[in-house]
Amino acid sequence: MPCWGDPTGRPFFIMMILRPNSERFTQRVSRSPSITATPVRASLFAAILILLSLSACSPASTPTPFRPPTVPALLIEPTFIIHPTQETIVIQSTPLPTIIPTVDPAECSNGLTFVEDLTIPDDTVITFGLVFGKQWLVQNSGTCHWNSDYRLKHIGGGTLGASEEIALYPARAGTQATLQIWFTAPFAEGVYESAWQAVGADGVAFGDPVYIRVVVQ
Repeated sequence: MPCWGDPTGRPFFIMMILRPNSERFTQRVSRSPSITATPVRASLFAAILILLSLSACSPASTPTPFRPPTVPALLIEPTFIIHPTQETIVIQSTPLPTIIPTVDPAECSNGLTFVEDLTIPDDTVITFGLVFGKQWLVQNSGTCHWNSDYRLKHIGGGTLGASEEIALYPARAGTQATLQIWFTAPFAEGVYESAWQAVGADGVAFGDPVYIRVVVQ
């Protein structure tokens, strides 16, 4: 409720209550011989009236308006769809190296089989002093591989200008090989023969001998 005061700032209704009551209280005290007025009681009564007036003049509290709670907006995250790409991967296979088992020369056996004459058949006519090459097709019929230690050695007839011993063509066991020797025809007419045979690393001859027979004229 609003409060109105006098020029001293005290509310009117306090003055209205305080003054009459103070006079009545003084009159009652003065009339009654058994009650003695004391300044303490008068001050206490005045303080109570002041407190009541202040509580009545306090401004009314303004009610806080109701505010509904706000709900934050939902954030919708974008959805990314990843489409896998098809990529062709070409894998090139590397061929494995062929492993050839080694053969212990002490455990293998040598062998040579004649197959056919490739050049200069028997009884071919050759002119004087002609240099010619004779070739034989043979088979390595043993279990040993022919390497640089194998030789082809002269075993009969004339050498016809060739060395007594030449290198044997290398060949693995079970394969075919071509043997070749270069000869020179003599300067005299006649029938000439020459025989040769393979020799192993141990110096032992093996296999079929190969021959040549020509007519020089």
